[in-house]
Parts: sequence; structure tokens; C-alpha cells
Amino acid sequence: MKRILVIAFVLLLIYGKVGRIFGQGVGETAVPFLLLAPDSRAGGIGESGGGLADNSAAIFWNPAGIAFQSGSEVSITHSNWLPQFNLDLFYDYATYRQYIDDLSGSVTASVTYMNFGEFVRTGSNSPEPLGTFRSFDAALTVGYATKLSTDWGLGFNFRLIHSRLSDKPTESEQGKGVATSVSFDIGAMWRPEHLNLPLIGDFGNQLSIGVNLSNIGPKIYYIDQAQADPIPTNFRLGFAVRPFEDDYNSLTYTLDFSKLLIGKQDTVNGRDEFYKAIFTSWADEPISQELRQVQTSMGLEYWYGRPEDFMFAIRAGFFYEDPSYGNRKFVTLGAGIRYDLYGFDFSYITTDVFKNGANHPLSNTLRFTLLIGWGGKPKVEKGFPRGI
Repeated sequence: MKRILVIAFVLLLIYGKVGRIFGQGVGETAVPFLLLAPDSRAGGIGESGGGLADNSAAIFWNPAGIAFQSGSEVSITHSNWLPQFNLDLFYDYATYRQYIDDLSGSVTASVTYMNFGEFVRTGSNSPEPLGTFRSFDAALTVGYATKLSTDWGLGFNFRLIHSRLSDKPTESEQGKGVATSVSFDIGAMWRPEHLNLPLIGDFGNQLSIGVNLSNIGPKIYYIDQAQADPIPTNFRLGFAVRPFEDDYNSLTYTLDFSKLLIGKQDTVNGRDEFYKAIFTSWADEPISQELRQVQTSMGLEYWYGRPEDFMFAIRAGFFYEDPSYGNRKFVTLGAGIRYDLYGFDFSYITTDVFKNGANHPLSNTLRFTLLIGWGGKPKVEKGFPRGI
């Protein structure tokens, strides 16, 4: 059990308090790696991507964003986590998307892998080492996205989750620290081609609004169902606005609101009715407390160049979480380049602008993403991608 507690402490360092789950002791959420912002581009704009979602990482942020993309793309992201602690922690995320005419949409896949490093196994009554083992969390996701109309996109994901905190129990434990479960996501996006606004005129293709319900699924357990914990079902509402764009320049503002949908024990006669939390978690507490559980993130992205030549981007963002529900506050910075089929992005987290921020475990975290995209529709219109 000691090794499980060590890993739990590492998770707490990575994610802080997860809503009321750690803060008020209603229970624990398992596999919180599913909440971790996976890609460098969104990581550079404050970890906000629910409304933008215009690359293959939309699989995480809002699968409906894939509906407005054409062609194919692969990407891989790598990040060393908690660099201040010199731990063997790293995070990898790989994606693939492919538009298929016969399906009138795109199929997608992603692999998420969180490595917690190597641990020493000891007996319950002796500190003498008995061997070593490695711990990790992983998820395989497949999905489909299509356009319902010119302005609306819809996306779905199905996910297989595997968590391996320990390979065998100690003398006093009844089960392994290994668990497997499933979940699914559903996302929608509105990206109007024409939108006439008073005093502004046609704002079409410059506004995008997305909603994503992710990680909907049954509780996961390591020992038995009586000790099962919910997975981190999450609601995300995202906005993206592109107020300026010409032949060489574009500026995009993003804003996301997200909330964990983890209710109290939604179990009847031993049956896990996990779907109830989607509704009950909005009214478990007074409205003022519910609103404090909402995480806010925002960012700005500036691109210079032409898609057919060379482009580079600079990014900045801000992430805020209420002190009673995690207290994560950090600024993000990032940059990216695009040339022909290839792209490269990186992002950086800093908490130094806040009091005692230099000691925050997320400080100085870097993400790196390499991507290759081909066969897409040539960009002839301004604004967000329209897809096929």
C-alpha cells in the first residue's frame, strides 16, 4: 500500500486538488491524467482549445473540431513533468486523423501515455527491497467527426483506459494496482459561415463555439467494485474569435470554461449509474460553490506568414483555478512554425508571477510537439478552417 500512496502523492503534485474530490473528501477521482492538456499549441494559449480545435489535438479538446478539417495529420507531443523534482516522469501523446469521402467525415485515433517512473518494492514489515516495478497510465482513443451542416460539426470518441500503478499486491493487499475501463466523449461545434452583427457587419468564419463532454464512463477500481472511484468526466465550453486576419497576419483569442462532473455516489443496488453525475454534479452544492469549481483559461495566438510558404506563431495564455478547488494559477507562453507539410510547437508554464510561484511543481514545464499534415483543402478563405 505504501507504493500506491507514493504514486498518489505524485499525482497530487501534478494535478493539485481535483475540484471538491480532494478538497472536501467526497471521494477520489482515478486516472486524472485524462485531464492533462496534451498538446503544445493549446498549452501555449493557457490550455484553452475547446473553441479553436483546428488540429488533430481536437481529439482531446473537442472532437467536433475535426469535422471542419480535411486531409490527414499525425502529431506527437512529449513533456517531462515536474522538472523541479528530478523524477522519472514524462508524458507522451500521439494523434492521427484522416478524412474519408465515403464516410463524409474523419476518423481519428490517439494514444496517451503517462509514465510515473520506477519504484522499489518492499515488504509490509520490512524496508528491505524486494525488487522494482514501473508505473504508468495509458489510454487508446478512436473517434469519428462529421459536419451536420455548413456551420455545425459533431464528434465522438471511444476510449480504452489502462492504469498500472503496481504489478502485484503486498502481503496484506487483496488485489493488484492494475485497472482497466472505458469511456466516451461527445462534442459539438458551431462555426458560422455568415454572421451579421450590428455595427460590425459580417463576422462569418471568425467565431467558433464548442462544447465537449469527455470521459463519460463507469467507475474504475483496482481492488474491488466496492472501492471503485469515478473517472474524471469533464464539461468544457470553448470560444475562439479571430478579430483580425489579412494575407500575412492573424490574431486569435480563445476562452475556455471547464468543470468536473463528479457527483456523489451515483450507485443503485450495486449498479454504477455514472451518467447521473452529468446532471447531479451541477446542483450538489449552492450555485456560488458550483461556479467556483469552474476552471477558466484563455489565450492569444498571433501568426505571421502564408500557408503556402512559411509561418511562425507566438502565443501567451493564463489558467485560473479557485483556491478552494486546486489553486492552480499559471501563465503559459509558446511558439510554433509551419513549413510545407511540417510543423513544430512548444509551450512553457511559469508560476513565477504569483506569490511563491517559483516552488510550484508545474513551473518550468515544457511541451514539444512535432506534426505532419498533408492532403488538406487549400486555404483560400480567411478565418477558421471550413473543411470539405
